[in-house]
Amino acid sequence: MARPRAATYDDQRGQILQAAAALFAQRGYTAATMNEVALASGVSKATLYHYFTDKHQLLSHITNDHVQRLEALVVAVRQQRLPPPEHLRELILRFMQAYAGSEHAHRVLTEDVRFLAPAVRGAVEDAQRRVVQAYAEAVAAVRPDLGPVLHKPLAMLLFGMINWTFTWLRPEGQLTHEALAPVVVELFLGGLAAVSAR
Repeated sequence: MARPRAATYDDQRGQILQAAAALFAQRGYTAATMNEVALASGVSKATLYHYFTDKHQLLSHITNDHVQRLEALVVAVRQQRLPPPEHLRELILRFMQAYAGSEHAHRVLTEDVRFLAPAVRGAVEDAQRRVVQAYAEAVAAVRPDLGPVLHKPLAMLLFGMINWTFTWLRPEGQLTHEALAPVVVELFLGGLAAVSAR
């Protein structure tokens, strides 16, 4: 009979993944070592290997967990059944909030996914495509007159605004993700109204 997991199992696993994401984001996935992950996590190497067999498995969990959280946000907003402009607004606000607490995981997702094994990378990229498609559908609901040729590019432009905040928005700075989120909403929705179908 399998031993039940300790109550702290998920906490320690999460702590290791957070530390690994920060390390990969700062040092680069290829440069970081399992020794450094153990040190940054505050656990022994034996404990680290109890949770994760190697660095690749860490990367797989970081990227999968992050993209699954983003997909869950899409589902949660969809279940609210908001009118189209409010739906898109809520998606933007929720994603900006999610990015505020996962800067390192997001950097790893955008920069290190190429190091994943093909099958794992394919699953992560499929999830990313579903998130983009959800945004394209939200844009289409607000501006159906623009047609499908523009809906996805507009969604990608929106992601261009919010995805790369980790490169310049500093947690210790005066501007936070929470303060910036309404600005992104106003900028995108205000600009979306001015787009014309060509």
